[in-house]
Amino acid sequence: MKNVFGENLKALRLEQGIGQVELAKQIGVSKGIISLWENGLREPTLSSLVRLAQFFGVSIDYLAGLEN
Repeated sequence: MKNVFGENLKALRLEQGIGQVELAKQIGVSKGIISLWENGLREPTLSSLVRLAQFFGVSIDYLAGLEN
């Protein structure tokens, strides 16, 4: 199964020019969890999805790959 969420998250993070550690600090999770999300090994909680969407200025649907 394709990890659309992880790919979108990594692409947004790289577009912003920030590392996993900085993103983790900004949304209040560990650096390790960002890596797990990007590699499709864990899924974020709803509250984490909301914080990510707010941080990047995108919708949760975009993060999940449901819209372009």
